[in-house]
Amino acid sequence: MKRRHFITTVAAAPFVSLSGQQAHAQVSDLSDAINQAGRQRMLSQRMGKAWLALVQGIETSNALQVLDKSVALFDHQLLDLKAFAPTPDIKRTYKQLDSAWSDYKTALAGTPPDKRAAAALLQLDANVLALAQQGTQQYEAVLNKPLGKLVNIAGRQRMLSQRMAKFYLAARLPVQAATATAEINKARSEFVSAMALLRNAPEATPRIREELLLADGQWVFFDNALQKLGDVQSSTKPLTEVFVASENLLSVMDRVTGLYSAIKT
Repeated sequence: MKRRHFITTVAAAPFVSLSGQQAHAQVSDLSDAINQAGRQRMLSQRMGKAWLALVQGIETSNALQVLDKSVALFDHQLLDLKAFAPTPDIKRTYKQLDSAWSDYKTALAGTPPDKRAAAALLQLDANVLALAQQGTQQYEAVLNKPLGKLVNIAGRQRMLSQRMAKFYLAARLPVQAATATAEINKARSEFVSAMALLRNAPEATPRIREELLLADGQWVFFDNALQKLGDVQSSTKPLTEVFVASENLLSVMDRVTGLYSAIKT
């Protein structure tokens, strides 16, 4: 794969949403802040997934696009979340996240994806995820309403979809295979439990329940692909299936999170 400088590529790119539409990321209120803060968690895992796909030559064109857009989206949201931060503790978290993101972004963009750098990259994405999770919880605490918890949980489903796919690709590389398998199982259990909670929440509107039904259908395909991790085969088809299914599930759960964050109480 030719050397590619992702930072140069995304610097001049318009800010785009997950759906690919041009958008702006200014935070409108605390519920929206929880949504965007939670989306940063997802992006940390989505970028790792795309990077690992490039290492293995899976969905190359798609993975490059996912990586470019995810870097741009993370940059824009980080600026807005820092500017919106209503407390010293949240400001401190996002200052730390800015530093961790700088290291991760350099690793993603500085050199072509290489299996030898995979373990180090996974540690960098873990650092970014931890701080993004901390920021999301802090924003939820400031809002201090049941709806904030639902926005957080729905948003976390996006992250889990990408985390499972990332660890699937890591295990097949292989890098940290035993850890990857354990993390997939943990995330799967958390995802299923959270879906039930979101579906049964009193705040769930008919539109939200419709989207959750779509998510259930996407989850069947995704989980079926994940179950093939133990198959010993040279085919890259399961890798492609996991990559594509995780993107489809992400798209639906991003809509669900947006619907929850748009509810005004």
